[in-house]
Amino acid sequence: MTNFKTTAALLAAGLLAATAAQASSPAARAKPPVAKVSLTQARTIALHAAPGKLIKSEYEKEGGGWRYSFDIKQKGHFQEIGVDATTGKIIENKSEAKLGRD
Repeated sequence: MTNFKTTAALLAAGLLAATAAQASSPAARAKPPVAKVSLTQARTIALHAAPGKLIKSEYEKEGGGWRYSFDIKQKGHFQEIGVDATTGKIIENKSEAKLGRD
């Protein structure tokens, strides 16, 4: 039983060390690639799909690809629009939350 605990502890420590080494590698800290679609183009696409006030925008890697994500305030709710940074196609269009009444 003691050998099992020792082996499990060593495996866990090795996994933790490997994960830490990978996270601190130059590739993990590399700058994101330059998008084929500009932020301005993606914003125009998003606001065309969901007219309103742009609250937040991000350039992020999600699902294996790079995309722009926009949170747009519309009447009564926030709409999240995802625009593929390579093709300019809308890859996400969902209502995130209803607005509270102030």
